[in-house]
Amino acid sequence: MLREGTLEEISDGRLYELNDMVRADAAGCVGCSKCCRSDMGTSITLDPYDVWMLCKATGRSFSDMVEKEIRLSVLDGLILPHMNMEKGCLFLNEEGRCSIHPYRPSICRLFPLGRYYKDGDFKYFLQVNECTKKNKSKVKVQKWIDIEPIEEHTAFVRKWHNYLQLARRKSGEAKDPQQVRNFMLFLLELFFVAEYDKEADFFGQFDQRVKTAVREMKKILR
Repeated sequence: MLREGTLEEISDGRLYELNDMVRADAAGCVGCSKCCRSDMGTSITLDPYDVWMLCKATGRSFSDMVEKEIRLSVLDGLILPHMNMEKGCLFLNEEGRCSIHPYRPSICRLFPLGRYYKDGDFKYFLQVNECTKKNKSKVKVQKWIDIEPIEEHTAFVRKWHNYLQLARRKSGEAKDPQQVRNFMLFLLELFFVAEYDKEADFFGQFDQRVKTAVREMKKILR
């Protein structure tokens, strides 16, 4: 989800890359789960990789989780899924710990980092007003994100963001509201509802779906 405000207002003014050290380590958040218990609205937006991981963690389908753990909203002009945070994260256990930690969504992995997109690529920034933990330690960005293979995931994030930008632009140019709605539903079905093979390589499956999405966009948004 796109955020309002300048980088200077929400960060330490620096941009980070994967091998940079950043003061983000909150010592495992021991004794604190404030952000997981808060009503964060639609801010924990999910991408296709997040949904694939959640399906692996739970053994359930995306459709099974919609309305309970996952909600759908029109975000920045497209129908996208996000975690249901109305009463805090439903994957938080009684001890205040994440029950799906190895499979947690990308935004949860990043926090308190965020992504800054520009010219088709992105870097990371440190959000200075979000986490209340004091005296955080320095950690390498790549280690903090904790996704392997990180190169393929980084390429995926770039492709997904750039495709969403293209989809928003083309939807905004379309004159027929019904065509736009049909396109939004098509993207939801293609990238989220239609199940991925949990045992196969996710990134290869995603690349094939992007090719389909680009091809079909020309047919739907005439």
